[in-house]
Amino acid sequence: MATPKKKSDTNPIKPADKKIVGKQFHMEINLSKFFSRGILYVLMALLFLPFFASLFSSSEDNSISLSKFVKDVREQTVSEVKVAGDELRISYKDGANKIARKENNQEVLSILVAAGIDLAEADVEVTNLSFGEMAWEMALNILPVLLMFVFFFFIFRQARGAQDGMMGIGRSKAKLFVKGKQNTKFKDVGGMDEAKQELEEIVDFLKNPKKYQKVGARTPRGVLLVGPSGTGKTLLARAVAGEASVQFLSIAGSEFMEMLVGVGASRARDLFATAKKIAPSIIFIDEIDAIGRMRGAGNMGGHDEREQTLNQILVEMDGFTQNDNVIVMAATNRGDMLDPALVRPGRFDRRVTVNLPDLEERKYILSIHAKSKPFATDVNWDRVAKRTVGFSGADIENMLNEAAIAVARAGKTEINMNDIEEASLKVKLGPSKRRMQDELERKMTAYHEAGHAVVAHVSTFADPVHRISIVSRGRALGFTLTPPERDKLQTTKSELIDEIAVLLGGRAAEQLVFQELTAGASSDIDRATRIARAMVVEYGMSDLGAMNFGPQFETTNYNRAFGEPMKISDALQEKVDSAIQEFISAGQKRAMQLITKYRKQLDAVSLNLLEKESLDGDEFAALMGQAKASQV
Repeated sequence: MATPKKKSDTNPIKPADKKIVGKQFHMEINLSKFFSRGILYVLMALLFLPFFASLFSSSEDNSISLSKFVKDVREQTVSEVKVAGDELRISYKDGANKIARKENNQEVLSILVAAGIDLAEADVEVTNLSFGEMAWEMALNILPVLLMFVFFFFIFRQARGAQDGMMGIGRSKAKLFVKGKQNTKFKDVGGMDEAKQELEEIVDFLKNPKKYQKVGARTPRGVLLVGPSGTGKTLLARAVAGEASVQFLSIAGSEFMEMLVGVGASRARDLFATAKKIAPSIIFIDEIDAIGRMRGAGNMGGHDEREQTLNQILVEMDGFTQNDNVIVMAATNRGDMLDPALVRPGRFDRRVTVNLPDLEERKYILSIHAKSKPFATDVNWDRVAKRTVGFSGADIENMLNEAAIAVARAGKTEINMNDIEEASLKVKLGPSKRRMQDELERKMTAYHEAGHAVVAHVSTFADPVHRISIVSRGRALGFTLTPPERDKLQTTKSELIDEIAVLLGGRAAEQLVFQELTAGASSDIDRATRIARAMVVEYGMSDLGAMNFGPQFETTNYNRAFGEPMKISDALQEKVDSAIQEFISAGQKRAMQLITKYRKQLDAVSLNLLEKESLDGDEFAALMGQAKASQV
């Protein structure tokens, strides 16, 4: 559910494991390869330039005969001669350069003397090419040939890499977390005691498989974690691997799928083959609903890529081979969409429900995330835990992080209760905004929010008012917070009736004070309608009796199109609509009666909102002048 940020649990994968986990490519590596290739091509082009220059410079126009060389020396037009083996590099006084050839066993000076040339009068300098110059020229002649071999080797290697990439597309993309390097433990996971107890048995199975085999017990093959987003399902799976000290292979459900047919099934085979090689191990598939949805649903055919992948996973989990030392863990927040063959015993033997944290669990999560942050001494953690009813572990972590960011931006050194309160509002409702409103709009917004608050305060079964504000957040021009004081495992009919009245209290205040209606109550009307519909259709709280009138799906008939509801008669549908309308009308009538009765308090709350823009629960209660009606 929540854990402090630690150093990554992943270790560099050993060479022997590279075939297991596949190649992990990153954008940074690709960019560096791109620039390195470009630099290599430029350098090769520059190194080839001298080679081509030497080819052009050694054309026939620069070559002369040995007799022509002797004649030019006699005519004193030659300034310098460099000897490189049998080659004479002649430099003329007019700047021209020529090349002549001689026999290997002949000396230049002997040739000139034999031709009757007085060396003192010829005024020519004869030198042998130095070793360094000869080595440089030799390198220039050999290097282009070597570079050609390097260039073609590089091209063939790239082509082979591309071929290997195509051949390796069916390999699993799972990330391997090395055994013993998992720092996450059960103590780092806040709350979820029941889920931990279920998973502790899995840890014992992995640590001591023979103990269970002796008494004929079969190791569970799969554990399905089901719960809302942000409750810590992935963290629980990592904690199991950390407690059991086994290899941990993690992959998302979407990573099985590719455009090519058969890739998903191939990756599933490779994933389970890898897990068997490094057993005991855990395979964790996050968001398994991406591939585990019910087969035969929708317009897709029965042999599409997703269904092939699911079929392969079904075979691997409970086929002819036994995976006694491999446990598959999966997480999803859509457990109702999974294929029945996937969740049956023998595949996912255990179904662990991960719910939102209760009061004590929220306190534990807060203590985990508060370790690395400086908080003021006046922070009341019990009050914060009660304030965050309905928050997931991810919401709590995000709330404290937003509070720390706000404190750092303001240049403060400690986080106080006001910072936490503002952060909680930002997480749930969004950041505050200052919208341009005229005086009439501000007044209507103030009465609207005051209407919600007054009805909530005087209703017996409504939740108490925590804060009222006419500061815009998100799309709302104002808000009235009425978080529950306790964790509710179930909701009563009386509470739902009062909630409908509270939601329609803002609209009733607008109608009473201004004899006008605004579009600002649209979200309130939507929520009230949803509650009334659920009371009639799902909860059986109307006079129609305990019957579900909503869409009911045939889950046992695989050939039935997914989402096709079972029909009810038109006459019964009219009664359902009429019952929903009765709940809405009763709530609207009750809200108007309460607003009219407490008009004086409504005006007082609205005036204070216009002056202060926000009121906390204590300030609001003082304006009401009476205590909140106690719930029975």
